[in-house]
Amino acid sequence: MNSILAITYWSYNEPLVQSGALPYLRIISEYLPENSKIFLFTLEKKSFKISDENLKGIRKELAEKRITLISKDYNHFGIKAVINWILFLIQLTAFCLLNRIKFIHAFGTPAGAIGYVLSSITGKKLIIDCLEPHAEAMVESGNWSRKSSAFKILFLLEKMQIKKANAVLIHNEGMVSYIKEKYNINLTRYFIRTNFVNLNILFPTPEKINLLKSELAIKANEIICIYTGKIGGIYLDNELFAFIKIAEQYWENRFKMILLTDTDPVLLDKFILLNKIKSSSIISKFVPHSKVKDYLAISDFAICPVRPIPTKRFCSPIKTGEYWALGLPVVIPANIGDDSDIIENEKIGAVIPQLNKKEYLIAIQKIEILIQPENALQLKKKIISIAHKYRNINDIRGIYKELYS
Repeated sequence: MNSILAITYWSYNEPLVQSGALPYLRIISEYLPENSKIFLFTLEKKSFKISDENLKGIRKELAEKRITLISKDYNHFGIKAVINWILFLIQLTAFCLLNRIKFIHAFGTPAGAIGYVLSSITGKKLIIDCLEPHAEAMVESGNWSRKSSAFKILFLLEKMQIKKANAVLIHNEGMVSYIKEKYNINLTRYFIRTNFVNLNILFPTPEKINLLKSELAIKANEIICIYTGKIGGIYLDNELFAFIKIAEQYWENRFKMILLTDTDPVLLDKFILLNKIKSSSIISKFVPHSKVKDYLAISDFAICPVRPIPTKRFCSPIKTGEYWALGLPVVIPANIGDDSDIIENEKIGAVIPQLNKKEYLIAIQKIEILIQPENALQLKKKIISIAHKYRNINDIRGIYKELYS
């Protein structure tokens, strides 16, 4: 029996669980011996609350892949969170022992911190999946101070979990040198894997596309840009809306921006007003992850506004892979994982070397050339082929088979 406790630091309905954890756990389940199970731990935010009716359906669907959902309430860093985590760790320790857990599989370093403590107490093997420097990223993006307790605690836990892990999955080879430099650890047991996407997706039918365009009042000659994700933190905020303003000025009434985000509407309005963007240029809403592909299908290009801080050279944005899977050219800052280089070298979008109006305009002009009707079909096929080359989720099977079969 190789039962696994999979730990995330997100809510079940968040895109990071839906596209960054569940597809991988379904693959892992295929390699587990008979009678083994996967227990998925999530931290539920009020904004992503699951109704009792939906929860029954979720549990039934997960059970088909031998996955059981375990959820606790999310609390922001503070005294209440610390007290809750002490209780959670006691409960999870007992859970690991009673359910004969063999592996603790943590997605990301915040979840890895939990996994480290549990592994230290129980002796279970620890796997860190999608290792990215989170503490440093929070400082680089201006969210934390290097002197803050949050930074010091998480940085120490990152170092300890890397040192203890039985295996670490990283996004590119550069992370090995980074770990040596920052944590003074020689990484030996590691695998390289990008953030893959499931390419066996059902493209929306022309009828569905036309219906959605009608619902959103999108006209035939309009140019649609899309962004799916959060605003602020490790993602650009005012810079994103400055880009939108330049696009609005360039294409005038032909441009619309779709924002699929759970960001507070008050904050969105602040950036819209600050950049003097017309309300008619923005379509903002939050939709379940299963419906995101429908909105991608009606778009002409996408933007991946990861803040170009030093640590993001070692990341792998899931959203880029999802954009490519639907054949969309992507606008992205420079030095974002390997994605910026791929986009530049393959000529499937625009890389912004500096965050200013001049470079935004150059990127928009590049996109205009790419999305011309005579280029559209050939470009779409090319981008989808690149998604298969770099982001096919089946490419991770060999890693999980080695770890768990």
